[in-house]
Amino acid sequence: MAKFVTFFSYTGQTWDRMIGSPGDRTAAISATAEAVGASVESLHFMLGAHDGMVVLSAPDSRTAAAVITTAMGSGAFRAAETHELFTEEDLADVLGKASDARSAYRPPGS
Repeated sequence: MAKFVTFFSYTGQTWDRMIGSPGDRTAAISATAEAVGASVESLHFMLGAHDGMVVLSAPDSRTAAAVITTAMGSGAFRAAETHELFTEEDLADVLGKASDARSAYRPPGS
């Protein structure tokens, strides 16, 4: 399965609700993921530009997007940013394909 990381930011209203009743956020996102054949590897909170991050395993990017779209549709988030994660072996494959494609690419204005 592919792995994805989503950085998310809550709305002020969500933080206000969580102060009063934090709940089990890992269980909530895990149930959502499992409903579409994905799984949550980990959930972490942080301070800064993003409030947290979730690492998902999903069969494909559409499944990962379904999990995040479901959460975003709740209105609890002001932003989310999802990226597929690559292993070192995946990166070697990407770089090999880039090397093959390099001779066909023409930069703008050339």
